[in-house]
Amino acid sequence: MASARPVGFLGAADWLRSSVKLVKSKAVVDFTVFLFSQVLLFYGAKYVFTRMLDPQAARKRAASSKSSKTLKLMGKRDLDLSEHEMMIAAEVIYPEDIKTGFSDVGGLELIVDELREAVIYPLMNPMAFQSTSDLFSAPKGVLLHGPPGCGKTMLAKALAKESGATFINIKVSTLLDKWLGESNKLVAALFSLAHKVQPSIIFIDEIDSFLRERSRNDHEQSGMMKAEFMSSWDGLTTGKERIIVLGATNRPNDIDAAILRRMPKRFAVRLPDAKSRRSILNLILKDIPLERNFNWDSLIRLTDGMSGSGLKEMCRNAVMVPVREELRRNGRTAPPKSSDAVDPPELKKFDIRPVRTSDFFINGRIASIGNDVPTQDGLD
Repeated sequence: MASARPVGFLGAADWLRSSVKLVKSKAVVDFTVFLFSQVLLFYGAKYVFTRMLDPQAARKRAASSKSSKTLKLMGKRDLDLSEHEMMIAAEVIYPEDIKTGFSDVGGLELIVDELREAVIYPLMNPMAFQSTSDLFSAPKGVLLHGPPGCGKTMLAKALAKESGATFINIKVSTLLDKWLGESNKLVAALFSLAHKVQPSIIFIDEIDSFLRERSRNDHEQSGMMKAEFMSSWDGLTTGKERIIVLGATNRPNDIDAAILRRMPKRFAVRLPDAKSRRSILNLILKDIPLERNFNWDSLIRLTDGMSGSGLKEMCRNAVMVPVREELRRNGRTAPPKSSDAVDPPELKKFDIRPVRTSDFFINGRIASIGNDVPTQDGLD
């Protein structure tokens, strides 16, 4: 309904004032709507372009989620972490998730004892080793080296579990980033995170692939990352930080000399000797029923030159021999279908014989091992 025309001078003045207010009110509304739409457009465009320009956005979100859960389980939920520290924190292994302890490592008793005395005690009991001299502190670098399959990685995990330290199992791929300067930031975040969650162990498996001998053919970014790593590492030696860099390698001669200098404690994890092989086999077969006259001595003698992982695989093959025999005897030569599955009560009816010494051999040779292993001819 149209408004009444003003009557007289005072009426005209009132009409003019109301019209101005109406115009102002409409202008404010229009401006507010425009401003709100521009804000939405700005943040929407920013979100889209951020995802387009940062292809690792999904990886960062996944790392942030994983690291938050792990740190929460460890009771460290109140840590103020940067974006790069959150990415590194995704590599932290919750101590309860490490199933391997020193009691599960066979044949390396001498190394275990020295690790306890030289690494764990100073790392976990700094007050007992408090002194004005740095000689009483734990080493800032430890290197485990030896042939593949001899237990270096298992020993590292056992060290983390027994010490109770935060175990950062860093992968080289985590530190590598195609964007200039990002790798350096991730390396710096690795050590700053280790400082915040100390006592901590930074474990780098196959450290030679990351910190190998430098050459003029190295990529510039790789050289900068190594320099950042060594600089941050050197910072540990100037304070009372309870942080250890633990490396494992099969090729110690390929590691940069400057890195080796920073790892004064070095342990050679060699192929097990006869005594160590007996210890490893006893540990692996402790829950397996064996025949009464099982020939330990001959088996230990004929496994000379085998690694710990090779011994475990040999035992895995051997214990399956009587199982396969029983399955064939009961007419099961192939894995059962879901509709014909063998349930636990039926499995108990199977009369699986104890493992024999001969089960470890196929055609006179140790099962699944190369031709360099002696034959069964030496069995008594």
